[in-house]
Amino acid sequence: MNRTPPQTTMLAAALLASLALAPHAACAADAGSVVVPWGDTLVAASQAAATLLLPLAAAAITGAVARIAGPLRLLITTALVERLVRNVSDYALNAVAQAAHGRTLTVPLGSAVIARAVQRALDQAPAWLLRAAGGPRGLAEKVFRTLPLDAAADADNTLAPALQALAPPSP
Repeated sequence: MNRTPPQTTMLAAALLASLALAPHAACAADAGSVVVPWGDTLVAASQAAATLLLPLAAAAITGAVARIAGPLRLLITTALVERLVRNVSDYALNAVAQAAHGRTLTVPLGSAVIARAVQRALDQAPAWLLRAAGGPRGLAEKVFRTLPLDAAADADNTLAPALQALAPPSP
């Protein structure tokens, strides 16, 4: 069974109704000729089509925007987190004595740079961006992955002391 979509059926019905209800659809000018005012019929048909198709187009555009908004938000948030990690890492490399761009960092120096980078982010970055980065621990892990560290550096001897340096002293 071959079915016609409801929009097509409604459009055809509207077109037929506009043709049937158009004033003076056919006027006899002479006994042998018939004048058809096709311009009026065309305007009526286009108005009917616009009345039917405009809400459908608006709904389609709204649906497309709703589908794109989620992935677009994720893409922008990820880019902002990466930029935050890069900026606080650059700041910490400049702020910590004996640390420099392009040099391999020792374990204690790497811990100091990570702690300074995370502290800078906690002081300056918006809370929603810190949450998107995974909080202080997630941000510290991201900074840890981006730094050029000594071969002996690992999460236990470099990242853990940096996180302990960030923790507030317990009473």
